[in-house]
Amino acid sequence: MRYAHVCLEAIGYTLPEEVVTSDELERQLTPAYERLRLPAGRLELMSGIRERRFWAPGTLPSEPSVVSGEQALQVSGIERSRVGALIHASVCRDHLEPATACGVHHRLGLRPECQVYDVSNACLGLLNGLLQIANLIELGQIEAGLVVGTESSRALVETTIATLNRRESLTREEMKLAMASLTIGSGSCAILLTHRELSRTQNRLRGGAVRAHTSQHTLCQSGRDEAAGDDMRPLMATDSERLLQEGIATGVATFGDFLAATGWRADGIDRSICHQVGSAHRRLMLESLGLDARRDEVTFPWLGNTGSVALPLTLAIGAQRGLLAAGNTVALLGIGSGINCIMLGLDWQKCPVSSATPFPCEVSAGVAGA
Repeated sequence: MRYAHVCLEAIGYTLPEEVVTSDELERQLTPAYERLRLPAGRLELMSGIRERRFWAPGTLPSEPSVVSGEQALQVSGIERSRVGALIHASVCRDHLEPATACGVHHRLGLRPECQVYDVSNACLGLLNGLLQIANLIELGQIEAGLVVGTESSRALVETTIATLNRRESLTREEMKLAMASLTIGSGSCAILLTHRELSRTQNRLRGGAVRAHTSQHTLCQSGRDEAAGDDMRPLMATDSERLLQEGIATGVATFGDFLAATGWRADGIDRSICHQVGSAHRRLMLESLGLDARRDEVTFPWLGNTGSVALPLTLAIGAQRGLLAAGNTVALLGIGSGINCIMLGLDWQKCPVSSATPFPCEVSAGVAGA
């Protein structure tokens, strides 16, 4: 895939205020840990995640999505009448129908002729939405488009803890399958793309590659999608070891196509942003692709795995911290259960980023990129 007319114009993001540490989650898991004789501290040790965030109870995904979308629109200076597509692309959504994008579109005051729909593809949703909007711009069908999403982890984490504590026959293997659920965090992000003739930033989307390795689609699965309303309490089972191995293999297979599409060499990539799974995934992915970890930005230690918004959130925070300079080549290396992979390349110049929730001072001091 190659693009000649698409620019990443602005990013907006929103973070929850409530911080929940891995230590606190393990304290809540005391009954299960005691039955299995597990030592405290294993969650952070295994994942590198010390904390994650929760939205206030009752928060609908569309609410932070509207805030993030508004931030991106305002910081860009683009007239709303020019936005020809809005895609809501997170796993989490308000209802099974209508599309969550409908409420976001209405509250952002976008024009009636705007295309409005939801996209969902595990941790790749926002990148899929970005590609769809990029295609519409490249074809000349729209001038600008917005992809937005919000992930909410409270219900998954709380249900997982309650289930593990309640299950008297719980085995270590069952606990292992549930551990990935405890790394999930919450966040919201919006990305505005424009035609390069409309762009003030000239952050050109150069191209990218995609790959599906769906023979491994059973390695990470949530509960069934049922119309249970507010009573829906999700559970997820993840074979983390095999998902890591197969995911890295899929990434390596995609990377060659990515380099061919962008015309880059691995040692010429100035900055990389990977999906934020955890420390082991990051280390092995970068080693396998031959990328320098010092040029890679991370947020998972303090945000956890925020699903589809993890990569664009990390891009936004990296830009805010001044880690991206004019002329940098930036590789967006997305991967999601299924297994699917999307890798995109940006020729970076500058990018307005706006946040409704400033990141903690320890992050701005460099802890996140260590």
